[in-house]
Amino acid sequence: MSNWRQHGRDLINALLPQSCLLCGGHSHASALCLPCRATLPRLDTQHCPSCALPTPNGQICGSCLKDPPHFDATQASYRYAFPLAQLLQNYKYSQRLIIGALFEDTLHTGLPADAVIAVPSTPGHLRERGFNPALELARPLAKKLGIPLLLDACTRPNDAPAQASLPWKERHKNIRNAFACHADLSGRRIIVVDDVMTTGATLNELARTLKRHGAVHVENRVVARALKD
Repeated sequence: MSNWRQHGRDLINALLPQSCLLCGGHSHASALCLPCRATLPRLDTQHCPSCALPTPNGQICGSCLKDPPHFDATQASYRYAFPLAQLLQNYKYSQRLIIGALFEDTLHTGLPADAVIAVPSTPGHLRERGFNPALELARPLAKKLGIPLLLDACTRPNDAPAQASLPWKERHKNIRNAFACHADLSGRRIIVVDDVMTTGATLNELARTLKRHGAVHVENRVVARALKD
C-alpha cells in the first residue's frame, strides 16, 4: 500500500509541479528546490546548549551561566537571516503552509520527551493570521515522535504588543505573565515548538509557566535562532 501511495505522490508531482519560492525553478512537491534549500543559513554546530547562541566549543554561554533561563535546552537548525527570514515571514503572515513543511525534519533531533506544546498565539494574532504557525510545526513533530500534542494545555489570553515590534530590552517586560496553563504537568518532560527564537523572552516565560505547573524539563525546538548584532 505504501508503494501505491508513493506512486500516487510521484504522479501528482509530475502533473502539478511546484515552483521554488526563491528562484522559480521546478522543486517537485517542495517549497524550495534543492540548490536553494542548500543556501539556507545553517546555525553553527558549536552553540550554547541552553539558548543556542554560538559559543566556542559549544560551551554554555556567559548569559545563561549568569542568569539561567527557565528552559533547559534549545535546538535550532538555522540562523534567522536572509533568505530564511523572508520565508518564515511568508509562512506566518501569508499562510504559506507549505513553507512550514520544509522544516518538519529539522525539529526531530533532541532529547526524549513526554509531550509537545506549541507556543500559543494571542487572540489577536489568531484572528489576523487565521492559524498558529507554531502549532502547524508542532503537529507533525508530535506525530513523528509518537507523543501527545497538548493542544489546550497553555493559552495566551491577552493581546499585547507583538514581541517583534519592541526593542530587545522591552520584550521581557512585555511577555511577563502572558501565559496561562490549564494542565497538570507533574514529572513530565516537555518539548516547546516555535518558528523563531529571538531574545528567548517568550520561550523563557512559557517555560517558567510550565515548570510552575510541574514540568521537570523543557526543551525548545525552533526552526531558526536570531543572533545578536
